[in-house]
Amino acid sequence: MTALGATRTLATWAASVTPEEIPQQAERVLREALLDTLGCGLFGLDQPWSRMARQWCARGSYGRATYWGTRDKGRASDVAFANGISAHAFELDDYHPVKVHPGAVVIPAALAVAEDTNASAQDVLAAIAVGYEVMIRTSAALDPSVGRLRGWHLTGVTGTFGAAAAAGRLLGLDAERMSWAFGLAGTQSSGLFAFNADGAMSKRFHAGHAARGGVVAAEMAQLGFTGPTSIYETEDGGFLRAFSDASSPEPLVHALGEDWRLFDIAFKPYSCCGSLHAYIDAARALRDEFGFADGSEQRVRIGLPKVVEVQCGFDYEEPTSLGAQMNARFCVASALRYGNVLPAQFETERLADPETLRIMDRVEQVHDASLDDIYPAQFCAWVELQDADGSYRREYRAEPSGWASNPERSDVLRAKFSSLMSDRLASATQQALTDWVEEVTVRPVARANSTLRVAELVGLLDVGERVPGDERTGQG
Repeated sequence: MTALGATRTLATWAASVTPEEIPQQAERVLREALLDTLGCGLFGLDQPWSRMARQWCARGSYGRATYWGTRDKGRASDVAFANGISAHAFELDDYHPVKVHPGAVVIPAALAVAEDTNASAQDVLAAIAVGYEVMIRTSAALDPSVGRLRGWHLTGVTGTFGAAAAAGRLLGLDAERMSWAFGLAGTQSSGLFAFNADGAMSKRFHAGHAARGGVVAAEMAQLGFTGPTSIYETEDGGFLRAFSDASSPEPLVHALGEDWRLFDIAFKPYSCCGSLHAYIDAARALRDEFGFADGSEQRVRIGLPKVVEVQCGFDYEEPTSLGAQMNARFCVASALRYGNVLPAQFETERLADPETLRIMDRVEQVHDASLDDIYPAQFCAWVELQDADGSYRREYRAEPSGWASNPERSDVLRAKFSSLMSDRLASATQQALTDWVEEVTVRPVARANSTLRVAELVGLLDVGERVPGDERTGQG
């Protein structure tokens, strides 16, 4: 297939892969991703940026897809936009070692189009599988460390492709139209890391924008609107060359359909940047073993690879939730002080708490060049805590606790879902939602899942929330 070129090869596969070709063991990963993303999206509904997105969509959107948490309907692309922002609203959504958050992009796009077209659960799960794979491979092709150091937020940059692949599957695009959809997706790709300068809302925007862009790309391609069919690899204006000097089309097509990259999806037990999770694990282990109390004079050292130093080692000058969630010293200080890094640690009154700031001042950041060869294949970390005699005790983590290799991950993920939904959904509704997700397979079988429609799932997400039409600020 590689004789077709990278874009056409990937598009041909995305349009033609059959449910039988999707590994059965992938279904567990996909079901967990679906449940986790829905939980993150419902939890994020009340964030100001989520409200603003739905208010913007309500100005003129009519359609059959549903905004999560409500009974309100809208056009599939607009619903994907708003739900994507909600899913990425509070740094709880899944991520992959190639530095992307596929769940917050692919799943809102897939569910919106699936509801709009009355697709089956089986079809949407297959579409999510294809969307995840395309988005992950797209970031791998850029060399994510190089792309990130250039200033790109790779979820926004690569997400349009994943959303287009998922939406295109559900719209029944053939290989040619899928190539057009990829071309139209790539020309919309964007997302800059400038939000770290002041904790702006644009990071949340990127996931929604990518979901919406992918849906628009697929819908326009369905109508016959053409996009460049060599969008990845063409020299003049091609996606790979534009975003990274270290890019290669090889990861797009290598072992395509055989080596499923989605198996490496990681889930978040903490409400912050995934690159910091191993640091939190290490800090919590040190706290449990040696103790740490308010007023402690113990000093702390953390070792950072270059990418994480740039991404999360910035000075903490803007007390915003995002600025805290992306800041290494804030998250390590919170882990040592509270024993966890959950949404409660990012409440407004805690963002500039004097004791947390005092602990942060005692956290020394060290660039450890040896970690550069490990990250991002593994999101590694070490934390050192000063002992009474002045020496340091080091705790190293090769990978965070939400990593795919953790045998207890499934239980932790479900406990997370229950915790996030405790104030959102009645226990019976939580169980019904979990049961629905557990029934889904990518293969038609003689079970209830063969008749499940996505509209039934979306109906379970209603939390009775309404967005006042005259609200301008988005503040709750």
